[in-house]
Amino acid sequence: MNKAELKTNAEEAKMHASSVLDMVDKKDLNEAKNLLEERTYDASFWDDHKKASVTTKEIKRLKNKLKVIENIEQGIEDITIYLEFLDMEEDVESELLEKIDLLRKRSSKFEVALLLNGPHDDSNVIMEIHPGAGGTESQDWADMLYRMYRRYAEQNQYEFELIDYLPGDEAGLKRVSFMLKGDNAYGYMKAEDGVHRLVRISPFDSGGRRHTSFASVGCTPEIDDDIEVDISEKDLKIDTYRSSGAGGQSVNTTDSAVRITHIPTKTVVTVQNERSQIQNREKAMKILRAKLYLIEEQKHKDAVSQFKNDDQANAFGSQIRSYVMHPYSMVKDHRTSFETGNVNKVMDGDIDSFIDAYLRFSAKEEQ
Repeated sequence: MNKAELKTNAEEAKMHASSVLDMVDKKDLNEAKNLLEERTYDASFWDDHKKASVTTKEIKRLKNKLKVIENIEQGIEDITIYLEFLDMEEDVESELLEKIDLLRKRSSKFEVALLLNGPHDDSNVIMEIHPGAGGTESQDWADMLYRMYRRYAEQNQYEFELIDYLPGDEAGLKRVSFMLKGDNAYGYMKAEDGVHRLVRISPFDSGGRRHTSFASVGCTPEIDDDIEVDISEKDLKIDTYRSSGAGGQSVNTTDSAVRITHIPTKTVVTVQNERSQIQNREKAMKILRAKLYLIEEQKHKDAVSQFKNDDQANAFGSQIRSYVMHPYSMVKDHRTSFETGNVNKVMDGDIDSFIDAYLRFSAKEEQ
């Protein structure tokens, strides 16, 4: 790349970053943060722990947002300085390229984050993975997806909490549910809700034949305790059983695991990670409330199939994304048509591009 092209790329990166910053008011964000911080100085602030927790969470969110803005501002300033060095015939091409790439990534990610303005986008997310038909092959695929999301959580500094895990008969898993805690966790992960399809040479097939497997991923936001959801005890079926460990995880040997079925909607929640049956039941009821709240919200919007479809067939034709390992290498999202040839990188948790493409696609659909 010659200097003229480098300068053009640098100016374009700066221009895009500036346009993204124009979408937010830094002064308003600072004022909102300062106002909330002033409340924490009150001696009675922690008298209401629930309210205080909400306030401190919002302060953290605003600080994180301001930090991103400052990093983008610094990126624009850095590129301006490097362009001056370039005009002075200094050998800074490689450093300038790195600065351009970093600014593009930061501004693009922040632009996508600004699309997260749904009622639950800033919530933590409860995720469930269930293998489709196919026994060991699909159970192994479900486990591969589970690993992918754990790697994604690590890379994006989300706190991970295992809720329920049932291992497969020979390999993989029969079901798993977990929570990711952090800024806009649900807003990002709702892009993963649906059926995921894998095509590969099966390691469990002695004949080395190609197999197609399916697994469903469900995403539910963690809702606030003050949101009321009417649940009648007569509509619940509650079962208890012995917990099963994930891998070498130690779990209780008592019947502490809890499965709650909401009979009218056939919604099932299973929790086994807490220390007691009472704690597992409380966690299960909280998740059930979130699921039923979404169902009611869907009814009001007349958009059940668009928002969350629990009846979606876990089979060919309903998938949101395909992961092909043979006869070629490709991951393609069927909603946005975004694709990449690096399957291994995706399976290692690099799914930001797919999430970004989906959020931009959804924003256009809602216009």
